[in-house]
Amino acid sequence: MRGIKFHDLRHTHATLLMKQGTNPKVVQKRLGHSNISVTFDVYSHVVPGMQELAAMEFDETLIIPVYS
Repeated sequence: MRGIKFHDLRHTHATLLMKQGTNPKVVQKRLGHSNISVTFDVYSHVVPGMQELAAMEFDETLIIPVYS
């Protein structure tokens, strides 16, 4: 695997974790970042819809099922 550096694998790993919705705090710990802001600064761009997704999921929890 010429041309692939360890850092490339690390970045890919973190990017895929963020894309699959892994809690950013878990990603932070796995990468050894001392501050969550580092993790967000580097990786949050891979999930541009995080705010919208969070709002939609929260909205779904507020829906009370109606049984007939």
